[in-house]
Amino acid sequence: MDTSASSTLHLKLSLSHRSSVPSNDTMTTAHQRTIYFGYGSNLWLHQMRQRCPTSKYLGIARLKGYKWIIYDRGYANIIELSEEEKQHDSNDKHDYLKEVWGLVYSLEHEDERRLDVNEGVAHGAYSKEWIECEFWTASSERTVRENTAHSFSYVDEGKPDTSKKPGKTEMLVYINRENAREGKIKEEYVYRMNKGIRDALKEGVPRQYVEQVLREWIPDVEDERLGEVARRQALEFEDER
Repeated sequence: MDTSASSTLHLKLSLSHRSSVPSNDTMTTAHQRTIYFGYGSNLWLHQMRQRCPTSKYLGIARLKGYKWIIYDRGYANIIELSEEEKQHDSNDKHDYLKEVWGLVYSLEHEDERRLDVNEGVAHGAYSKEWIECEFWTASSERTVRENTAHSFSYVDEGKPDTSKKPGKTEMLVYINRENAREGKIKEEYVYRMNKGIRDALKEGVPRQYVEQVLREWIPDVEDERLGEVARRQALEFEDER
């Protein structure tokens, strides 16, 4: 992609990276949408459709200089690395531990409001930041089908091509910088993350990233006994604490 993702998609960020409150102009402009980077259970396309009904899937993105963890609430968080940690190793092996991959969505104002509730912004679970990410777009002409197993299938044509040069744009990211303590993953979150991992791999998120990073925290098992709880959390999250 030779031009920036934001100009290619003709989308405008609805919020400045320096502010967590939309301006009046933003709130009254129908076609301004927030570009959102989802790296946790919002990799699950069904969950995003439930939480944010008018959101649109745009492609995949990479955030360099951060690492993915489960923090002590039992859910995903990302931690910014120090400048020393960001330096590349002397060997040529790609280190996925120093970057975070995710799916990208555009959000209407109401989608963003609903997402704020699900992410626990008002309760301090996460804060909202605008961080520059590398971005590979999917074709806007792709067809989407949802089956009865709460998963999505796409035609293969139009899948993001990570062999091409990415665009760069600031995206909304939910992050907790105050709490970097590692923790144990919630059981129902394992179920949702595995659904998300399946979708992310289909979209082109590198399998090496999944194996090197996500699988260190998320066992590759699905307990269907937790399915109902997970689907309820996907629709309207409630902190189990």
